[in-house]
Amino acid sequence: MRQIRYAPAMALEDRTLGRDDAQNRIGYDQRFFAAPEGMDGCFTAITRLTITVPEALRGQEHMQPEWATLRFFDPPPTDLIAANGSHFGSARAVASGPSTSPNYYRAQDVHCWGIGLLPLGWARLMNCDAAPLANGLFDIESHPAFAAFAPLAQKLRDTPHHDDEAQYAVICEHLQSLDRPDSDASAINAAHAALLDPATKNVGQFAERSGLSTRTLGRLCNRFFGFPPALLLRRQRLMRSLTQFIMTNGHRWSDTIDDSFVDQAHFVREFRAFMKVSPNQYLGQIGPILRAGIESRAQALGRPVQTMEPPA
Repeated sequence: MRQIRYAPAMALEDRTLGRDDAQNRIGYDQRFFAAPEGMDGCFTAITRLTITVPEALRGQEHMQPEWATLRFFDPPPTDLIAANGSHFGSARAVASGPSTSPNYYRAQDVHCWGIGLLPLGWARLMNCDAAPLANGLFDIESHPAFAAFAPLAQKLRDTPHHDDEAQYAVICEHLQSLDRPDSDASAINAAHAALLDPATKNVGQFAERSGLSTRTLGRLCNRFFGFPPALLLRRQRLMRSLTQFIMTNGHRWSDTIDDSFVDQAHFVREFRAFMKVSPNQYLGQIGPILRAGIESRAQALGRPVQTMEPPA
């Protein structure tokens, strides 16, 4: 087994209630696993997450903009709201397309496996373009685009619930059975690397650093990344600033704003466009589960959010 890192269980105090007791703590336990053999560069991570949330603390949490992700729940979550605003009912297996806005959910007890698909992973495992599924949530066991993963949901239910190693082995076997070479792999990795480079400021540079024409880059990004090149650059610029602020426990946004923004007003406009709230309003929305996820991922992988994950 190619395990990466184990993030020890944490008890998260909700300081807003001013108490420190067992009824006022969220249990958070996350474990990170490597990609199956031969599939490096396909996934942001494979994770097992277990959360316990007292009834009094079950408020709304949200996920940041991210790459496409497959999540297998037990028990199923409730009150999911997609980045595109659509409400999603309870399901045991949920896929999210690449997103430029947060998905929202109600914090509750959950046991979940998550598989984040990098653009190369989309190319090798999916049989459709990413753009039509962007900013959406889908039931893996009923949506045709994710039909190949529906058997995995059942296999995980048939495997002992708390046997991480056994369930991870089931995941690896299933992903490897779906894996297929992709002739665009080199171009996808080059474009992915160029996107993450802070020196890539515009679409022309994006194309040049990817070794592609702007038209070819546009087709590649819509097919495997989910969005046009210009929008991907804007999302990456914002996520660099947001991540830096959170990880440095910033007190002023101006200290961490990416130098690609013209000024602070430009940053605020872009923040509202992606996150749907102002930067200061967002600070009040960082719940204990979101913060724990950022810190756990940073500790285990060195990258606090999905969108900072590099290509192979």
